[in-house]
Amino acid sequence: MVTQVLSFSRSGLSDFVLQRVTAVILGAYTVWLLAFFLGDVTHASLTTFFWSGPMQIFSTLALLSTIAHAWIGMWTIGTDYLRPAHVGGWATSYRFIYQMGCILVLFVYLLWALRLIWQF
Repeated sequence: MVTQVLSFSRSGLSDFVLQRVTAVILGAYTVWLLAFFLGDVTHASLTTFFWSGPMQIFSTLALLSTIAHAWIGMWTIGTDYLRPAHVGGWATSYRFIYQMGCILVLFVYLLWALRLIWQF
């Protein structure tokens, strides 16, 4: 049996739905960016596009979707492969360290990207 060390979600169904919703948001963001870059791009149009309020909000939403999507995937990997049958009796400790490392990396990524998007 796998002991849950860190889980920010309530159930597998909520993870499944959140994973799909974030994938749709990221897909829409990608299509939006591709549509922009397929047009005539100048430095002025690029800065105007990325500094616009709606684009900053959409970029922030895409960033939060990336974080949520990544957390669910990494949490799943940790609980699937860091089990006593695979890594021995210290599995819960290894999983805790792994998940804390994932959270730290995702938090740094979040702060760094928000700073880029909002320039604070």
